[in-house]
Amino acid sequence: MGKRTVREPSRMQSREMFNRVAHRYDFLNRVLSCGIDIMWRRRLASFLSPREGQYVLDLATGTGDQVLGLFHAGSPVQSAVGMDVADKMLQTARRKILNAGLSQAIALVIGTATRIPSKDRVFDAVTISFGIRNVVDVSQSLKESYRVLKPGGGFLVLEFSLPQNRMIGGIYLLYLRHVLPWVGALISGDGFAYRYLNETIETFPYGEAFCRLLRLAGFTHVFSRPLAFGIATVYHGRKVS
Repeated sequence: MGKRTVREPSRMQSREMFNRVAHRYDFLNRVLSCGIDIMWRRRLASFLSPREGQYVLDLATGTGDQVLGLFHAGSPVQSAVGMDVADKMLQTARRKILNAGLSQAIALVIGTATRIPSKDRVFDAVTISFGIRNVVDVSQSLKESYRVLKPGGGFLVLEFSLPQNRMIGGIYLLYLRHVLPWVGALISGDGFAYRYLNETIETFPYGEAFCRLLRLAGFTHVFSRPLAFGIATVYHGRKVS
């Protein structure tokens, strides 16, 4: 599907890039995904352990959609921390959390997934949605997530992937390479950000390749669940001890 023809972009400027697009980020997510991203985040939350009273860390929390999505009706989550490197994204998240009446349950902090400002074995679960492909060192971020999890805790990742069906994959790549960057640049005023999006999607390991990275980081009970014909995938790993 042409994956090898796309250069892998640097992640070093991701903080500045997300701060630039923070004011239009949520609107563009809804437009570019036709609102399906909301259902994907709910799907990730459905893989949480049913054990009640959980304390969860949401990495690359951005404008807070995923961390808010953990607090659905009947959720096992009692409290959470949302962490991101982009302060302007967190400003939006803070407003949304306040409007949802969850300021006492959700704390927001600035931090990076490669160096989580937390003690060992603190969280019952760690989640990250559409953020793992943006970190500078993926293997290090997986090790850090493993470190801060309690024994028995779960690690959940929601990330874009590439459909394996040739016809669907071809249509998706056409959209990813030509439609998405144009619409994203038009609405956000930042052409780089949405070229970066398609480049990171096409060059990031997905499916079994990403599952191998989870196992190398120490996770067990590793599996993946493709969503929407493989446009996105939920990954699960568990820390046994």
